[in-house]
Amino acid sequence: MNLFVEKAFIRLKYKFLFFTFAENIPNNMNKNNFVAELKWRGMIHDMMPGTEEQLNKEMTTAYLGIDPTADSLHIGHLVGVMMLRHLQLCGHKPIALVGGATGMIGDPSMKSSERVLLDEETLRHNQECIKRQLSRFLDFETEQPNKALLLNNYDWTKNYTFLHFVRDIGKHITVNYMMSKDSVRKRLSGDDSEGMSFTEFTYQLLQGYDYLYLYKTYGCKLQMGGSDQWGNITTGSELIRRKEGGECFALTCPLITKSDGGKFGKTESGNVWLDPARTSPYAFYQFWMNVTDDDAQKYIKIFTQLSFDEISQLIEDHNLAPHKRVVQGMLARCVTTMVHGEEEYNKAVAASQILFGQGTNEQVRSLSEDTFLSVFEGVPQYEIPRSLLPQPVTELIAVLTSIVPSKGEARKLIQGGGLSINKEKVLSAETPVDASQLIGDKYLLVQKGKKNYFIIKVI
Repeated sequence: MNLFVEKAFIRLKYKFLFFTFAENIPNNMNKNNFVAELKWRGMIHDMMPGTEEQLNKEMTTAYLGIDPTADSLHIGHLVGVMMLRHLQLCGHKPIALVGGATGMIGDPSMKSSERVLLDEETLRHNQECIKRQLSRFLDFETEQPNKALLLNNYDWTKNYTFLHFVRDIGKHITVNYMMSKDSVRKRLSGDDSEGMSFTEFTYQLLQGYDYLYLYKTYGCKLQMGGSDQWGNITTGSELIRRKEGGECFALTCPLITKSDGGKFGKTESGNVWLDPARTSPYAFYQFWMNVTDDDAQKYIKIFTQLSFDEISQLIEDHNLAPHKRVVQGMLARCVTTMVHGEEEYNKAVAASQILFGQGTNEQVRSLSEDTFLSVFEGVPQYEIPRSLLPQPVTELIAVLTSIVPSKGEARKLIQGGGLSINKEKVLSAETPVDASQLIGDKYLLVQKGKKNYFIIKVI
């Protein structure tokens, strides 16, 4: 990686570690322009008139809803989280709203059926897990007035009776208005649709009530979300206008897709999660390393804090030598470090070097079991009883396993320097393999030639 990229990452690293809120909120509120920041990054889809003027006028409290149906965020959530992060760094106050109440119902937007409803205990657990992850992006501890808040709409909804809700909220929004929303019309008009339950139909009113509550309680004047949330967000702003006569705003970001039209953040094994127990840091790092050139140039604007000049230079460097994948490397470095920390990023890089032939025995032995299995996912595996160790290496690869077809072939392979165990070249056909060599007291990594790997699991 060139010197420019290295310097850019060092600057970004310290910007991440030390939120410079004192610089971002001087007394005269001469802060960065949040809307301008999002615009050049391609992170604005729709925006209500007056939004930018409001943000430039004063420190503004804004919120974004987060689905709590799992105990981890996945990278599909990262666009919204980065919006909150940019908001706070520009001197405004972010609220991350966990949808504990709305999560019990299910948002009909962009869906063809209702989702499974969760109980309160599960939702509370998920909320705590999500807050730990958000703490890597938002400052909940600063003494500055734009300290981030994490709230749960279940707290102000659980004791709100149905009669009070329909009297205080329902009467302000007509059925005709609710039916005009795309999220409702698509569900009702779809050929294979089973319709929509009353429970789901009320979702936009509940989300609207959230905005009203936050407006009255925290002075929140902006709601943000994905473009599929525009209808729900504008219902909230309409409710505030009709009930309180207040002025509030809306801003949405595009739904992120891949250049081939596929769904962003999905792999063959499912979502790419922020929780290392669900998606290992190595697999997380590899996701970003393997995106296409077009996607990398789009994602690096959305998922990092690199400046316009830094990104322009990266793209220029990449175009001069596309095979070096400079943009993908910086993207993977920034996002992996932000989510998992620099130590896990370094481990992921080391793991990649192991896979592509540059690793050492020490690096292999230092891998956790999860990372080791992630690196060598899909590699042929064999199992042998622990009681059979130690064994001569030829016996191990030609008799106890079928890595090579015969002992004669094993000897030829070793004589030609083509066999390694745990990244150490085997020099003699009589070399013994014993339990002290096991990775994590369980695995042996056998390499035949440059690219053929095998795992022996000792049970």
